[in-house]
Amino acid sequence: MPETLGGSRNWDYRYCWLRDATMTLSAMLRAGYTDEAEAWRNWLLRAIAGSPQDVQIMYGVTGERRLTEFEAGWLPGFAGAAPVRIGNAAAEQLQIDVFGEVMDVLALAREAEIGATDEAWQVQRGLMRHLDEVWNQPDEGIWEVRGGRQHFTYSKVMAWVAFDRAARAVERFGLSGPAKEWRARADEIHKAVCEQAYDPDRNTFTQAYGSKALDAAVLLIPQVGFLPADDPRVAGTVDAVQRELTVDGFVRRYLTEHTDDGLSGDEGTFLICSFWLADALAMVGRVGEARDLYEKLVALRNDVGLLAEEYDVGSGRMLGNFPQAFSHLGLVNTAWHLTTAESPLRRSAY
Repeated sequence: MPETLGGSRNWDYRYCWLRDATMTLSAMLRAGYTDEAEAWRNWLLRAIAGSPQDVQIMYGVTGERRLTEFEAGWLPGFAGAAPVRIGNAAAEQLQIDVFGEVMDVLALAREAEIGATDEAWQVQRGLMRHLDEVWNQPDEGIWEVRGGRQHFTYSKVMAWVAFDRAARAVERFGLSGPAKEWRARADEIHKAVCEQAYDPDRNTFTQAYGSKALDAAVLLIPQVGFLPADDPRVAGTVDAVQRELTVDGFVRRYLTEHTDDGLSGDEGTFLICSFWLADALAMVGRVGEARDLYEKLVALRNDVGLLAEEYDVGSGRMLGNFPQAFSHLGLVNTAWHLTTAESPLRRSAY
């Protein structure tokens, strides 16, 4: 399905991303669907079992690993978007944030007591050994850019999450592992992010180390516990996203003119990013604004309550993958947050 208003942003989405899987599991746990969450957790563990260095960021729905991408030049794309692609080469990318998302949601499952096993912990320890070798490398990041690897801020934040959750598994639950080493690595990453990914002139975290570009993914910094919601850098980041990335209140994931993602064409606002902004607004105490944005997003649903990946403000239509799991997870999580506004948002077990 296409992601954009045209151009080359046309992708095959008939797969399961680990990132989406972990967020789905988190939403199920939060909503009390523990049986479904346990089944989903078991699928996740089966998908990532084996050699840690062979873990992919996405799989076929039955666990297929070979997702070779090719262009189907004989097929027209939606609204002229071309080329049409079958398969997805993102399966071969390095996306360091995925390690954090997997470790985070398995920590949440552990706290929810949905049947943690020794085998599951061994898989996680294997992931941590591999992450310790690759966390300081540049990667393609959450948005799967094809313009070259960078030290993306969100990727480093989620590497911190992985080491933090691994250390807490030992500290809180008595599992075996080098907690002191993991805690030291988490502290190292935290220091590096605060020094290299923060722009003091604009009071905001940026997309990547040394970059001036902004990225909506940095809105998740307080959600994962990297910084408390009352930290001035968090409030500044929320303000910067509103100032630089919003269109009529809806949030773009980044500005294509500032981020070399290796693709042509423009794109609409991302609905999951808009839900992230609503979450962040509520976390910094601006609950009224958060609720207004949430209601604005809910109003975009079609006649059967579904959302696409993007929304084009100019034409007033939804764009991209439809229906999109990311968008609906955002809807669920923000609804949960707003109904429990008196408590801090905890997407994670921190």
